[in-house]
Amino acid sequence: MKSALNVLACSAAGWVFSAACLAGEVQVAVAANFAAPIKAVAAVLEKTTGHTIRLTLGASGKLVAQIRNGAPFDLLLAADTQGPALLEKDGLTQPGSRFTYATGTLVLWSADATRVDARGEVLRSGNFRKLAYASPKVAPYGAAAVQVIDRLGLQAALAPKLVQGESIGQTFAFVQTGNAELGFVALSQVQQGGQLKGGSMWVIPQSLYEPIRQDAVVLRRGASNEAAQALMKLLKSPAIKDLIRSYGYAA
Repeated sequence: MKSALNVLACSAAGWVFSAACLAGEVQVAVAANFAAPIKAVAAVLEKTTGHTIRLTLGASGKLVAQIRNGAPFDLLLAADTQGPALLEKDGLTQPGSRFTYATGTLVLWSADATRVDARGEVLRSGNFRKLAYASPKVAPYGAAAVQVIDRLGLQAALAPKLVQGESIGQTFAFVQTGNAELGFVALSQVQQGGQLKGGSMWVIPQSLYEPIRQDAVVLRRGASNEAAQALMKLLKSPAIKDLIRSYGYAA
């Protein structure tokens, strides 16, 4: 009955169809580091097309596993290239849809505005109890954090202080709540519009970790979803690329 009323409402205007009547919904699996930008993108998508996004945030590895097990997503915005490539190899994506929508930046961050110095020397000082990082098995930002620790030669010194989050989102929460004084997080989680939202940070030199290239891909279920196609088109637009850069990504 409800669906019939919706049809009548949409057809009542005769030849004039509103965006609301034509709008659809896209189910998007999104790497946790991209939580803030995707919400801003969703607002633009709804304003310009009427389409809405239903988000599921998590670690990239876990999202890929869910998709391989049949989770009903139309689109994946991962924090790496490997996950989307694997799904592509498995035949679970729309052919030719995969592209890099952002390249992430890793930072060492503290909610305390005085704790992290501009060169990250606090890591060597040991003047903290806990250092948070995301699980390197499922979170690309966690894998990058491990690379930084290794390349700085601080594995032994930092091992007793490490606390692991299931995703970069949980890692950020550990630091934000003070359960860890320091943490390796995504720049996008602590910066907006080019400004640090609070605390203190060290932007880690790119030489200390491999580039965090983040790929988007349309999943097989989303190939015929107009909202999914509209979102992918929007992600490639100059205005959205500028928005993504404002959160600290290279787009």
